[in-house]
Amino acid sequence: MASFFDKAELAAVLQGFNPWWAGRGASSPAFRRLAFDACRRHLAHKELRRAILLSGPRRVGKTTILQQLAADAVTSGRDPRSVLYLSLDHPLLKLVTLREILALYAERVHPEGADTLLLLDEVQYTRDWEIEVKLLVDHRPEMRIVATGSASVVHGNKLTESGVGRWLTVPVPTLSFYEFVHMRGEEVPEIDPKLKPTQLFQRDAAFRDDLIARLRPLLPLFHRYLLVGGFPETARLDDTSLCHRLLREDVVERVLKRDMTTLFGVRNIADLERLFIYLCLHTGGILAHKTVADALGTTTATVANHLELLEQANLVYCLAPVRTGGKQVLKARNKYYLVDAALRNAVLLRSEEVLSQPDEMGLVVETTVLRHFYAYTYRDRPQIVYWRDALTHKEVDIIVRGPSYTIPIEVKYREHAALERDGGLVHYCSTERIPQAFLVTRQDADFEEVRIAGIETRFMRVPAHLLCYLLGQAERLLWE
Repeated sequence: MASFFDKAELAAVLQGFNPWWAGRGASSPAFRRLAFDACRRHLAHKELRRAILLSGPRRVGKTTILQQLAADAVTSGRDPRSVLYLSLDHPLLKLVTLREILALYAERVHPEGADTLLLLDEVQYTRDWEIEVKLLVDHRPEMRIVATGSASVVHGNKLTESGVGRWLTVPVPTLSFYEFVHMRGEEVPEIDPKLKPTQLFQRDAAFRDDLIARLRPLLPLFHRYLLVGGFPETARLDDTSLCHRLLREDVVERVLKRDMTTLFGVRNIADLERLFIYLCLHTGGILAHKTVADALGTTTATVANHLELLEQANLVYCLAPVRTGGKQVLKARNKYYLVDAALRNAVLLRSEEVLSQPDEMGLVVETTVLRHFYAYTYRDRPQIVYWRDALTHKEVDIIVRGPSYTIPIEVKYREHAALERDGGLVHYCSTERIPQAFLVTRQDADFEEVRIAGIETRFMRVPAHLLCYLLGQAERLLWE
């Protein structure tokens, strides 16, 4: 332990983080992310000898989930002193090891060997965290551990070395549209809670008419969601400018200027910032490293390295291209999307005027649809790619390839979004013999199944707000 402070000061910090030890109520927000229920279910399995890792972008509610788990444990009758929450980015806690903290905890609060719920927030900021947690999982079965990490390096580089079989990852993406509606306390439409988007192909026109009528009131909320995004702190705010300022300060700048320096050792933050702005301008675009490097006045190696770091920091999604026949493309040029379209709006100062600009809305909705498919298919560990023909330039925006399915998705968020026989979606599905595909549109009247003569694929034209709501609702089925 550092020599310039004593145990009493460290004990005071622990007491401050854990007010329930002194009999004060463990308060937490009433709204619960889907990841909260997933953690509760995993903790209920006593035989599960793994630490749980909550991983996702900054400001999506990971700390809140830990606080809710603490409150839930205490109100359920657990000994309050058996619940230990630590925010490991606290300046004092950075100076000591996890082992030293737990030794003091056992000495003054809760005896070693007794059942303990250990909640580690920002675990990557404590020294030798991967070794310490490995030893706890292996040798302290009475201790159940839930940790958070903002950067995917936590369960990428280091966990592959020492944490195999010791961590269970629970993703915490930005809010889905379904969660956004519920978090704001809006009136929720009455629909089958177990309805999956793929089941729309099994329903008739009357069912679709009834479903779209029930979800039609959500369209203004969907536009609001597209503007301010899926971050809990801004979801309830009505001031768009304030929302965007908070996103720039709390999400973008903190990740680029703090995390990238502290966790990844990035030295040239200016190059990284310019690249991020470039991605905001070209989200969903196919990027050639040399083209980007020339535009930004840097090297292709720097661009490649920074793109990888932005992906690890949970700021962007990366889609690789595929050829027909499922073959990977040599010398692939990837597509990059921001993890939430509101980050783009915040950085570029785009407000309500975006809603009336078809090209802008196309990029925003495509990004949003991708986020929902990522979360909805997470448990399958799918390959999410895109397809583009080099000769004809025909393209399919998003292709989700799971163990037993392939789902192509084309986004046309505009008036009169017709399914074109000579378009990329039809061509790809015909060539690959895909059973079902989605054409994501804007208008309620577009909600219908479409067939093309001579092609086996069943195409579902579906409004974006309806598809995203159903995908968000169906996410909870993954954890039941």
